[in-house]
Amino acid sequence: MTIPAGRTIDPPFDVTSAEQHQPAKSADSFLVRHDFLLRRLHSLSGLIPVGAYMVVHLLTNATVLESAAKFQDNVYTIHSLGRALPVVEWVFIFIPLLFHALFGMVIIASGSANTSQYPLRNNIRYTLQRATGMIAFAFIMWHVFQMRGWIHESWWVEHVTRPLGGGQFRPYNAASTAGEAMQGFVVNLVYSVGILSCVYHLANGLWTMGITWGVWTTPAAQRRADVICGLFGLFVAVVGLSAQFGMWSIGREPRRSEAVHQEDKMWNGRIQTGQIEASPENKEKRSSPSAAGTATSREASPAPAEKSAENK
Repeated sequence: MTIPAGRTIDPPFDVTSAEQHQPAKSADSFLVRHDFLLRRLHSLSGLIPVGAYMVVHLLTNATVLESAAKFQDNVYTIHSLGRALPVVEWVFIFIPLLFHALFGMVIIASGSANTSQYPLRNNIRYTLQRATGMIAFAFIMWHVFQMRGWIHESWWVEHVTRPLGGGQFRPYNAASTAGEAMQGFVVNLVYSVGILSCVYHLANGLWTMGITWGVWTTPAAQRRADVICGLFGLFVAVVGLSAQFGMWSIGREPRRSEAVHQEDKMWNGRIQTGQIEASPENKEKRSSPSAAGTATSREASPAPAEKSAENK
């Protein structure tokens, strides 16, 4: 089914009227008074910045297929923002993501699916859009905890993050620590389901967003957009699953040891050139912070055996 020209729907509302709105309890409630604006912001935030960031994130992770050094170099570029990085992450990633997810739950709670009565293609897509949204949000929350640990305060790290196996990623040993975190059948199954849910939610949401904003309103335009969004989703899915495979494979020996060697070499090189400081804060971004300083000193001066050989 297609949308007549001039008619729009709020994403990802289906053209088959699969959702029945419940009357508001109070006409003065914030959600009712600002419903139009909130829905438009919800629609826009799903594409920019949340969707755009997801694509960039997967493309960056996929560079591990080229080499651990390439991926590590990208991570160094990101962390070159220094103390501004948390601000950028919260303003452009976490806050828009939380708004999109939480308001999406409000939309889901206000309607009900009718795929059992009307199992049409668009109704199924509508239901999948809601289901993958919830799966994607749960997956992202777990993924951030597994890699970053949510909160970096010492009490949280000691009593919550480490006991629950979170915070496994170290930015200055990026590929090797991410690879170690990606080992195990269950972990990879969760990542596959999570990545595909995120991709479907983005690609299908892009199609409904185009209807909402009047980008494609004619039947022919909607059919073309269906193909374009489908191909876009397929591309992002391939990138995401390739990145997952790359991380998994680099976490296995002997590739993990090779990755650690490359990461140590890059760390030592940046310390010597002054690109980064061997500060306690930066050493905490390493998988073995206590060894970081000794590795630098060993590379900076010859070993005792090498000195004696030179004297001879």
